[in-house]
Amino acid sequence: MSEQRELPELGFLALSRFAWRQLTSMRTALILLLLLGVAAIPGSLIPQRPLNPMAVREFYRNNPELAPWYDRASLFDVYASPWFSAIYILLFISLIGCVLPRSVEHYKAMLAKPPATPKNLSRLSHYQQFAKEDESLDRATQWFRKNRFRVRAEGNSISAEKGYLRETGNLLFHLSLILVLVGVSFGSLFGMNGYAIVNVGERFINIPTTYDTLSFGKLKGDNSLQPFQITVDKFDAEYDPKTSAPLDYTAWVTVEDEGKISKQVVKVNQPLTFGSTRVYLQANGYSPVVTVRDSNKNVVLQGPVPLLPQDGNLRSIGVIKVPDADPAIGFVVSFLPTNARTASQGSVSIYPELLDPKLLFSIWQGDLGLDSGVPQSVYKMDTENMTQIGLGSVKPGDTFNYSNGSITLETVVPWVNLQVVQDPGKSYALIGGILAIAGLLTSLYGRRRRIWIRVSDSGVEVAGLARNSAPGLEDEVDKFISFVKGEK
Repeated sequence: MSEQRELPELGFLALSRFAWRQLTSMRTALILLLLLGVAAIPGSLIPQRPLNPMAVREFYRNNPELAPWYDRASLFDVYASPWFSAIYILLFISLIGCVLPRSVEHYKAMLAKPPATPKNLSRLSHYQQFAKEDESLDRATQWFRKNRFRVRAEGNSISAEKGYLRETGNLLFHLSLILVLVGVSFGSLFGMNGYAIVNVGERFINIPTTYDTLSFGKLKGDNSLQPFQITVDKFDAEYDPKTSAPLDYTAWVTVEDEGKISKQVVKVNQPLTFGSTRVYLQANGYSPVVTVRDSNKNVVLQGPVPLLPQDGNLRSIGVIKVPDADPAIGFVVSFLPTNARTASQGSVSIYPELLDPKLLFSIWQGDLGLDSGVPQSVYKMDTENMTQIGLGSVKPGDTFNYSNGSITLETVVPWVNLQVVQDPGKSYALIGGILAIAGLLTSLYGRRRRIWIRVSDSGVEVAGLARNSAPGLEDEVDKFISFVKGEK
C-alpha cells in the first residue's frame, strides 16, 4: 500500500497570501463589478431616505411589516449601507492589486527585446520558405520599421514583434475604472446636492433652511455652503405650438456673491458657477397666488403656493393648508394653465402657457395633522380625519365663497427648480470614462503578433505567430514576403 502523507496546514502568512491572490485576480474584480451593479438596483427601486424621506414614511405606512426589515438591511439608504460600501471598497482594492502589478510587468515587457528566433520555424503558423536573395534581411528590416514592429536582429535572423497596444488598452481600461471609482468616492465624501423651488420675484439664499431637499457627503457639513444669493427676476419658457414640447428655458436672475451684485442669465445647459458650486435650471411650474379669508373676512393665508406639474401641458396638483383658520381648512387643488374641457377627461390643460388659467379645488375641514410632530409633504394632505365641505374653481381675480370663508386667486407666477451641486470628483470620473473608452477601443482593435525571418544557405524561412488567435496574420505575412522578394 502506498504511504499516505498529511499535507501541512497553511500558516497565517500563507493563508493571507492566498486570500490576497484571490482578491486581486481579474476574475474576482469582474465578479465584484457585477455585484456592485446588482447592489445598486435596490437604490433605484426603493425610496431612499436622503433623497425622499416622505416616500420612505409612506412606504412604512403602506407596508408596516416589511418596512422594518428593509430598514435593518439599509435598503432605504443603499449607497451608505455597510454591505454596499464593502463591495465598493473590495472592488477598489481588487482593481488596484490586480492592475498595478500587471502595468509594471507590461512596462518592462515593452522595454525588453522581442524573443529570439526559434530554431525550428517550420512548427509555427504561416511558415513559408523561398529562395535566398542578397537584400532579404535589409528589405525585412525596412518593412518592419515601416509597419512599426519592434526588431531584434541576431546574425542571419530577425525577430519582430508589435501589438503591445492591445494590452496597453486593456490596462488603461482597468486603470480608468479605478479613476472613476476615485471620482465617485470624492463625490460621496466631499460633495453636496440640493434642490430648491423659487418663485419668480423671490430670493434664494444658499443656507440649509431654504432648500426643499439637501444632502451632504460623509465629510461635508452645513458650514461648507458658499454664501451667495439668487433673485429670480424673470422666467421665460418657449414651447412648440403643435406638440407642446419645450424649446427653450431662460431665467434672468440677480446674483449677489461676496458683496458683488450682477445680472446673469441661466439656461438648461448654462449654469451659474460659484467657485466649485454650480446652480442648474432643473424644471419649472406654476404657483397660484391665493388669499384665504375666514368667516370674519380676516386674511388667514396669502401668498404663492407651488404646485407640481403632472404632464407636458403643466397640469399641476398640490394642496393649500390653512392651519390658522378656525377650524383648520385645506384645499386639494388642480391647476390648468390653459383650461379646456373634454367629454372623457373633464377639465384638462391643452397648452403649458398661461392662456386661460383656472384653479380647481376641493375644500376640506378638520385636523391637518400639523401638530403630530411627523414631517409632512407640502404637496400632499391626509384627509382621513377631515370632512369635505365644498368644491369650486376660480380664475385670476375671482373669489369663491364657502361656508367658513373665501378663497381668491390673485394671479399666477412661474417657479423654477434650482439644483445646487458641488461634486469635486466629477472631473476625475469624466476623465476616467473617456480614458476607459479609449482603452477599450485600443484593446479591441489592437493585434498582437510576431514575425521571424532567417536566412540560410538553403533559402529564406519566414513564420508568424498571432497572440489570442487574432485574425489577419496570414495576410500580413504574405505582404511581408512579397516585399522581401521585391514584388511590392
